[in-house]
Order: sequence, then C-alpha cells, then structure tokens
Amino acid sequence: MASATFEPASINPRKSKRVVRRSRESPPPRPWVRSAALLFVGLGLGATVGVTLTAETLGEFKAPGGIAIFIGSLTGLVGMYLALVMVLLISRIPAVERILGLDGLVRWHRRLAPWPISLLVAHAVIITIGYAQAARAGVWHEVGTLVASFPFMAIATVGLGLMVMAAVASIRAIRTRLRRETWWIIHLSMYLALALSFAHVIALGPSFVGHPLTRWVWSVAWAATAGVVIVYRIGLPIFRSLRHGLRVVEVRQEAPGVTTVVCSGRHLERLAVSGGQFFSWRFLVPGMWWQAHPYSMSALPRPPYLRLTVKTVGDHSAAVAALKPGVRVAIEGPYGAFTRHAQQNATAVLIAAGIGITALRALLEDLPSSSRPVVIVRASREEDLVFRSEMTELVKHRRGELFELVGPRHEVLIDRRSLPKLVPNLAKRDVYVCGPDGFVADVVRLVGRLGVPEEAIHHEAFSL
Repeated sequence: MASATFEPASINPRKSKRVVRRSRESPPPRPWVRSAALLFVGLGLGATVGVTLTAETLGEFKAPGGIAIFIGSLTGLVGMYLALVMVLLISRIPAVERILGLDGLVRWHRRLAPWPISLLVAHAVIITIGYAQAARAGVWHEVGTLVASFPFMAIATVGLGLMVMAAVASIRAIRTRLRRETWWIIHLSMYLALALSFAHVIALGPSFVGHPLTRWVWSVAWAATAGVVIVYRIGLPIFRSLRHGLRVVEVRQEAPGVTTVVCSGRHLERLAVSGGQFFSWRFLVPGMWWQAHPYSMSALPRPPYLRLTVKTVGDHSAAVAALKPGVRVAIEGPYGAFTRHAQQNATAVLIAAGIGITALRALLEDLPSSSRPVVIVRASREEDLVFRSEMTELVKHRRGELFELVGPRHEVLIDRRSLPKLVPNLAKRDVYVCGPDGFVADVVRLVGRLGVPEEAIHHEAFSL
C-alpha cells in the first residue's frame, strides 16, 4: 500500500533519511472579526449618507434642479462607498478570508456588485438632469458641457464606462461564454475605473467643496483601500513567493486528464496552511506567468515539498500537464475556510466527486487520528478514483469508513435513501462537500433536508 505522505518518484523512500514533517497550521478564524467588519462597514455607510445630507441647504433644495442634484450626489457617494467595500471584499484580508473563505467573499462580492454600479449609473443620469434644470438647458447639451468644461469629468466618464463594461461581462450568461483570462482582464479594469473616478468626486462633490475635513477623510479611505489591495494582492504574494522559492520537481499523470505537480521550496515549515485550503498558482513560463489560477493542494505540505493536482478542463490546466521540472512557481494564499477549523461536531462526513477529491484528501490528512470520519467518494469510472490507496490508508488510520460510489450518475445516486444508509447519524456530524458546482449544490440541499444544521455544512465548488 502506498504511503499517505508523498515524495517525488525520483526519491527512493528506502534510501531517504529525510524526517517527514508538516508545515505550520493556519490560524483559526476569529468570529468577532465578522461582527467588527459589519459594524465598520455600517458606520462608514451611515457617515457617507450623513455627509451628503449636511452638505445641502434649504435654499439649494428649492433652487431649479436642487432636488435632482441632491439625489444625484447621494447616489454617487453611496455608490462609490459600496464600490470600495466591494473591492475590500476581494482584497484577501486574511482575518476576514479565514471566516468566509475566498468563495464566500466572492459570493458576497457578486451580491453587492449590482448596487454600486446601479447607483453610479443613476448618479450620472440624475445629476445631469439636475444641472440641465439649473442651467435651463437640454439634457444632451448638458452632457457635452459637463464632459468638456468640468474638471476631471471626462476621465470620470471613462471610469464609469469601464465599470459598466465589467458589470456586463460579469452577467452569468455572458461570463460563461468568455475565456477566464478575458474575463479576468476585463474585471481588472474596475481598479482603473475607481482610480479615474476619484478626482472628480473630491473636486466637484457638494459634500467636499468647502469641507476640507470631509475631503481629507474620504481621501484617507481611498488610500487605505488601495493600500490593502497592494499589500494583500501584490505585496504578500511576492514576499511569500520569494521566501519559499518554489520550483517544479515532478509532473505525473494520476488518471486520465488528471495531473499532479510536485514542487520543492525553502522554509515550507513556516508556511501556515491547513488541509482543504488552496493556492493561486503562477507558473513562470511564457504564456502562463501573467495569470494565477486556483488549484487545491492534494496533500499537506511536507517540507521541502508541496503537491497540487489538476484536472484538465481548459487551456491553463492543459498547460500545467506539460510543465517541465525546474519551472519557477509563484503562489498567492493559502485561501479557503474549507478546513477542520470550521468543524462544529466531534465527527464528520466527507463527500467528494471528481477533482474535489484533492481538497478532501488534504482535509482528511489534517483530521486527528481519533476523528472516525465517514468518507464518500463519487466517480463515474474506476480509473477516476485518484489517490485511492492514500485515501484508504488515511481513513484506516483515523478509524473511519470509506465508501466508493462508482458508476453513471443516474444509476449510482447520493439521495434521501442512500445517504442515511451510509451515514445513519448524519444529523450529528459536520458535512464537508467538494466537487463540481452542480454536485455540491445538490448535496448541500440534500443534507440540509436530512437535518444537518446550516452551520455544520461546509462546501467548496470547482467551476469546471
């Protein structure tokens, strides 16, 4: 039986005297951070509305276009504030990410996204109407006047256009037709759009003209948001990549269309990571260096080695299978709340399908020897059951049970009848689910109907 730990195939385990050890465990999430973040965001929103209200006088309301200008200013400031919150949600702040996980942050980012875009479009339309009423001019004439005559208005218009383009590209029906790389480049334009919009807010906003303190606070908020993005999206990944100096040492096929990459690096014992987490990997070769893709670890780090396993579903994952030893690797992360820290009960059931086995295998390795897990692995064919011997050994060592469900989806089901037979005490366990989107959604709904509390259901979906 193969060892549940891993080595590059080039190393003879009988001759190697290296002591097998693991890296540091990632810090547990701190629940109070969620409450503090919500309070902070709420106070900021209240302050934004308050600043707008106090900037207007009764005379300005009664003047031609006064009401429209006020509503336009309010929608603009609130929309811009929510846009900053939207950016912070995906800035990878570790304390927040450990609670919601990157997939949770992305879900909240998507839920919030329509609001700032809609408010900013409403701001542009309504305030133009207000200025047209004040000038007793037509709306289209006023559009030309604003863009041509008001400082920073032209670049703000470009910024709004970029925001709308990113919003349209994020509509599911459109996004699914775009290559991931194309969508990623379009989405990056949001940062440029916010930068282009900043100057006109400070220079023209009624809440800022003649209010130096308000202008200073708003500038600090923008600078702080930019600083967080630079530190956690750029600075920390560069620091970790340079510190650990990862290189590919082996590439091997685990199953048809499934490739394992083993990397070697320095000081991996200092890399705080838990089983079930993932990194965004950037392979520094032509055609791949400029983009990072998320792939789960398929085992806990065993210094000096780190292992990931990838299913070929697109151009990037296909290129991973063609990598050669010696390629330098940059990493972002680790990310994800799909870890044992999320566990509420003493025991758990782990359910995986397809390439979801990678995160589940690393999570299983991180569970204590007394955990008695029930592990259910779903595959269409026998050859798709990767890490079969490793999973068997890990489950046996933890005194658990392993069920392999192999066959067509319509014949081998995980449903209301079969799952309680496999796990009679399901409602008293935590449930971890990992796999393709549809599979994860179906299982999450199923276990909820079977009595598992929402806080005890943990899932991570791979969009294939």
